[in-house]
Amino acid sequence: MSKLEIFLESLYQKYQPLNHGKLARYIPQLAKANPDWFAICVVTTDGREFTVGDYTENFTIQSISKVFTYGMALEDCGRDALLEKVGVEPTGDPFDSVIRLDENSKRPDNPMVNAGAIATTSLIKGSEPTERLNRMLEMFRRYINRDVFIDVSVFMSEKATGHRNRALANLLLNFGTIEPQIEAILDLYFQQCALVVNCQDLAMMAATLANSGIHPISKVQAVQPNYVRDILSVMYTCGMYNYAGEWAYRVGIPAKSGVSGGIMGVIPERAGIAVFSPLIDARGNSVRGLRVFEDLSQEFGLHLLDLSMGNCHFLDCLES
Repeated sequence: MSKLEIFLESLYQKYQPLNHGKLARYIPQLAKANPDWFAICVVTTDGREFTVGDYTENFTIQSISKVFTYGMALEDCGRDALLEKVGVEPTGDPFDSVIRLDENSKRPDNPMVNAGAIATTSLIKGSEPTERLNRMLEMFRRYINRDVFIDVSVFMSEKATGHRNRALANLLLNFGTIEPQIEAILDLYFQQCALVVNCQDLAMMAATLANSGIHPISKVQAVQPNYVRDILSVMYTCGMYNYAGEWAYRVGIPAKSGVSGGIMGVIPERAGIAVFSPLIDARGNSVRGLRVFEDLSQEFGLHLLDLSMGNCHFLDCLES
């Protein structure tokens, strides 16, 4: 076994007993998850996969979807047009906050908070809702390299209980950020969050971003390479809810989390990493996931500003 494989197994054994945090209960279907589920996956840019735990267990992607719809909106609208609608500034507020949207520029701070993600989703092109949904599913298929589907029960659960997101959409309409078709826009947003993935999928999606938008196995261009920098920049500064600053300090790689328990991290030109564990902290981040990424960053010198590269080069550890 390589040093990486040995270390992943040790992390799994170390943090499997950790039972801090709670299941996400504001979306009723997410409260049905098994709190013992736990997986760690690494996929390199040349397609090698390293997995441990429940890596084939399905769950809904939730807020991690914001990364990929942002890339799609960049392709559909271009950088300048998207910036007019959605900013790129980090915020210390919760991901579903309405305060900064109402008090400041009337423009969402960034595409990783709910208001910004709703505005971003509204910019996806299509003549009618089915075409927009099909284009979105095809985009996700390029990243995962298989057909994808929506968990209808989770979608309906989010649609029935998403009153705060509905309030955000109405504020965005009031400021002229989105068009009047609020329910259609929210349906697409709830559908993207209800996309079914597993930990292995997330690591492959992250590896695709690490590989300039090219899927490591299929070699399909999932997103135009000139937009990958934009995606990774926003992930780095805004991807971990209101823990983003401490994440940049402690871990130091572009990442995105979701309240279903997934965290996806990108090591440019090297690999994608994903952790899945549905017990989350008060900010919405996987408790086990945070610990795993902190240990990986420390062990292998993954922090983008760690010029010493830690104990050894990450890719060297795949063979040794």
